[in-house]
Amino acid sequence: MNQLVLSVPAISCGHCVKAIAKSVGEVAGVDSVAVDFTAKTVVVTGPADAAAVREAIAEAGYEAAE
Repeated sequence: MNQLVLSVPAISCGHCVKAIAKSVGEVAGVDSVAVDFTAKTVVVTGPADAAAVREAIAEAGYEAAE
C-alpha cells in the first residue's frame, strides 16, 4: 500500500487538523488521511498523486514538505 508522509510545520490547533483532513480526504486516490497535531505530520495512504495531496494542503492554507 502506498503511504505518503508530509511535514506540515504550521499545524497549531484542532481547526488546522480538520481543515487539512477534509481537503486531503477529497483528493482522488486517498484511502485514508491521518493528521498528527503533535508531530505536525500528515500521513496519506492510497494511490493518490503526491502533488495533488500537496496542492490540497496548500488549498487548506498550509505548506507541506517531505
